[in-house]
Amino acid sequence: MSSTSADLLDAAERSSVVPPVAFSTLKQPIAPFWHTILVLAVQGVLSYRGSMRMGALHALNINRTAIYERTILFQWLMLGLVLAGVWWHGTSLWTVLGQRWTSVTHFLRDLGIGAIFLMAVIVIGMVLPHGDDVAARLILPEGRQEMWLWVGLSLTAGICEEALYRAYLQRQLIAFTKNVPAGIILSALAFGAAHSYQGWAMASQIGLLGAIAGTIAYRCKSVRPGMVEHFLQDMLGGFLRH
Repeated sequence: MSSTSADLLDAAERSSVVPPVAFSTLKQPIAPFWHTILVLAVQGVLSYRGSMRMGALHALNINRTAIYERTILFQWLMLGLVLAGVWWHGTSLWTVLGQRWTSVTHFLRDLGIGAIFLMAVIVIGMVLPHGDDVAARLILPEGRQEMWLWVGLSLTAGICEEALYRAYLQRQLIAFTKNVPAGIILSALAFGAAHSYQGWAMASQIGLLGAIAGTIAYRCKSVRPGMVEHFLQDMLGGFLRH
């Protein structure tokens, strides 16, 4: 075989083998099926419990500090449950947490995508109706201590919810359905349903944003931009909407 033919064969092998391998890994489950059912069941119970608590809130006796602390605790416990299943399956935990930044350029890229996504979210929020979100407004921070806890809550939500819904659940649903759009949409529906305590108009908007975040995560092969946007959106939203 001539050197030219050998070079062409090597190039063909590289072009035909590498992309399918990289693509196929996106359609492989990262945890057992039973674990996904368990995660959905636990999250469903927590969401229902949260909706009941929000419905019973009264402005005169609300303890925001306790609400923030409980929410932070349960979100990290949920992330722990997710990571336990991923570890049990033998998958790298970085699959859920997002690949580590290897350079300043990589970090700035994710930061930039997150910032652009945030601007898009602001525009969408101005256009779409919010509905009656009185219960959500009751938990907005007041005072310095609540402000600091709100920052911690926003950071927790940015990391834990994106890891749960975009890195884990979306990946699992894509693998189970063998369909990328279906996985993104189903994960976004679950994300919106988890925020139903804010009213169905707001939950629908959140579900739409979840679908956009899921698309960005799939295209970028990373949940880090979504984590950045989610954190900034929640933190600034709590301060500016008060």
